[in-house]
Amino acid sequence: MAHRLTYSVITSSHAAAFECKAPHVSTLCTISSKLRSHIQRQSYTFNRSVVYECGSTKATESLQSLRQFSQIDSSPFQSLDASARLTVSMEDLTNTLATLGLDKVPQEPNTYPALNPFDIYRSHITELLSQVSGVDKQIIYPTLAWTAKTEHGDLQLAVPALRQKKKDMKAFAQELADAFPESPLVKKPIVTNTSIGFFFKPETLTSLVLPMVLKSKDNYGFNKNFGLKNPLDPSSGAKKMIVEFSSPNIAKPFHAGHLRSTIIGGFLANLYERAGWDVVRMNYLGDWGKQYGVLAIGFDLYGNEEELVKNPIGHLYDIYVKVSNVQHQEAEEMKTLKAEAAKLKEEGKDASEQENKIKKIETEGIDEQARKYFKGMVDGEPKALGIWKRFRDLSIEKYKQTYARLNIHYDDYSGESQVKDESMDLAAKIMWEKGVCQDSEGAVIVDLTPHSKKLGKAVVKKKDGTSLYLTRDIGAAIERVDKYHFDRMIYVVASQQDLHLAQLFKIEELMGRKDISEKCQHINFGMVLGMSTRKGTAKFLDDILRDVGDKMHEVMKTNDAKYAQVKDPEQTADTLGISAVMVQDMKGKRINNYTFDMDRMTSFEGDTGPYLQYAHARLCSIYRKAVDADPSLAELDLASAADLSLLQEDKAVELVRQLASWPDTFVNTLKTQEPTTVITYLFKMAHALSSSYDHLQVVGSEKKVMIARLALYVAARQVLYNGMRVLGLSPVERM
Repeated sequence: MAHRLTYSVITSSHAAAFECKAPHVSTLCTISSKLRSHIQRQSYTFNRSVVYECGSTKATESLQSLRQFSQIDSSPFQSLDASARLTVSMEDLTNTLATLGLDKVPQEPNTYPALNPFDIYRSHITELLSQVSGVDKQIIYPTLAWTAKTEHGDLQLAVPALRQKKKDMKAFAQELADAFPESPLVKKPIVTNTSIGFFFKPETLTSLVLPMVLKSKDNYGFNKNFGLKNPLDPSSGAKKMIVEFSSPNIAKPFHAGHLRSTIIGGFLANLYERAGWDVVRMNYLGDWGKQYGVLAIGFDLYGNEEELVKNPIGHLYDIYVKVSNVQHQEAEEMKTLKAEAAKLKEEGKDASEQENKIKKIETEGIDEQARKYFKGMVDGEPKALGIWKRFRDLSIEKYKQTYARLNIHYDDYSGESQVKDESMDLAAKIMWEKGVCQDSEGAVIVDLTPHSKKLGKAVVKKKDGTSLYLTRDIGAAIERVDKYHFDRMIYVVASQQDLHLAQLFKIEELMGRKDISEKCQHINFGMVLGMSTRKGTAKFLDDILRDVGDKMHEVMKTNDAKYAQVKDPEQTADTLGISAVMVQDMKGKRINNYTFDMDRMTSFEGDTGPYLQYAHARLCSIYRKAVDADPSLAELDLASAADLSLLQEDKAVELVRQLASWPDTFVNTLKTQEPTTVITYLFKMAHALSSSYDHLQVVGSEKKVMIARLALYVAARQVLYNGMRVLGLSPVERM
């Protein structure tokens, strides 16, 4: 069987097509990797079309950006297009269960047995319990819960939750357990006090779970039905969500709050996309205000065209610092001159020299020049807007490159500058008409204290008539609902902005725009403490990633043997460093503060990003060594070729249980909206893997056993990969 891979690369000035054929997918993957490396070295940003043929399976995909292209893994474990991947169908599942003695697939309402093994077991147990107890299935199903310890079962039922009028709940629990019929899926239940523990039969669990993982590949665990407007009607289409995250200020440091927003926001966008939502990733830049007048004046004084193109964000920041210092000096000089003039006048002396200097600063100083320049921007002067737009565009291009390293892209680089005056005027008009706002000594405020003392009073327009951040946010929300018709909008912003977002949502509600306020959510997070590196306090995201990558490289060099096997140590160190930063950020609950500890985060010991990457790389190594020992394994369809009944060891069963619970973990993460839900699961799985290797040797085992264990480890690698990708990590295959 021949496999064909075609790349079409189109840039603004180049077009090229590459086609190759090979008998093995792994050969194509090697070619793909080399081709990808060449394209990345050219720093192209392009449209891509990939046609991938594998026997009768054919798929085409188009993506826009180097980021998405670079995510296509050169591993034989991944296919190239999600739509081409196989999944377990209900027909497959029916046939599998028939061999186990079940004539139909157990399925309660709003469950997805072809996507989630636990749904099969919950539905099956619910049906049998309802038969023996007479209790409605709608009451039983939601009471079946995970257990904290496997000795209590795979699922547990708290009998009092069945809401039956029984005097002795313990006796009732025993009565239900005794009456529970023989099942091909579940062992005889065990009673502990008033709870019933249900244990899955290991062999049947393995025969259900591993084929599901191996066939579904990187779709396993995810459920796009959750994002449908009508889950009962797939043709209804997907719900739309806006995730606003990162949102740095141009020409200002990319501080720790921006870093956390970027990581958490990227995770949430991935999460909801895998749940079937149509996600719009939005970066709402701080790109408007008098400070851009200051920046433009500063560029005239200190700007360097070459530096601007090479490092726009850093160069503009340096300029802003310099010109702000001049501005500060002028302000201090004004204070001194005014004090001197006042003193001279008191003494009856001439103060004209001081007054002339004051007038000169007032009319020609940085502050006044910046005010005039920004007024020109507001008035739409082409020259003023042209310079500002160039600063903005160059900064965005630089941000895109940095975000790509974090596997993040944006669909909309919005910003304060993009909010139309008409939208803010409309918002102001509605607020006056609805009696939401009032005049307060020339300023316009909204008094929210009657609704909540915590909300206080919000200023929406200053005395001089200029709009505030809150005003622009109201206008922006109105524009977004008109443009995107979103079903939900998430603001990923630090907890310091809790009051601001609460005021925003309440004002929208009072304006009669519940169609906006009720669809909005603030995802907050705590602070990063001690955000500094050995080279000083990190001001920009690039600095942070560079320094952590350097540290990671040093750690890698401490093991000469392993270091020698890594093909591209610098790139691997960069990827591991990024994983270190991201995992440390996501390990705890979002709202908790954490200390930025470079030594801790780059360690291979403990629950760190590098440790997680090592777990993935080791599984890849197991596959490579198995294929090296027996090349015929590369051609096997492990889902059908493996005799899974050979996986009898406790360590194997423990791993299968872990794999089975990934879809439930995904569902739970949609509820918690916490990356730590995924990370906790992945580390638990990594620990189970680590303790299994001595008991489940692959190379050197009898061939049937070797194939079965390889199927288990390939499935484990797939699930680990799926979880890491949701987090935004780039799993490495060698390290």
